[in-house]
Amino acid sequence: MTVARSVLLFVLAAIAEIGGAWLVWQGVREHRGWIWIGAGVIALGLYGFVATLQPDANFGRILAAYGGVFVAGSLLWGMVVDGFRPDRWDVAGALICLVGVAVIMYAPRAA
Repeated sequence: MTVARSVLLFVLAAIAEIGGAWLVWQGVREHRGWIWIGAGVIALGLYGFVATLQPDANFGRILAAYGGVFVAGSLLWGMVVDGFRPDRWDVAGALICLVGVAVIMYAPRAA
């Protein structure tokens, strides 16, 4: 159950961070205004909170692993929201990152 909880928290963190950054991008680059920017800032703050709920107590480990989730999640977000089509190198890189997440977070460790 701990791995499932951790994965769910990574997904929620990615939605909050990537979504927040996208909202700020829309507010600034697409001239949608301060409401979009403010919503993005709130979502980015929520990301920071969600990260603290990970079962592992090591900040560096969680953020390092989350980096891989961010890479894959950003490509997925771009596909779903912006119509971006990753090439095989994007996909390969994202898969490498997700393997890194699994090694960093879920490899067996001595107690």
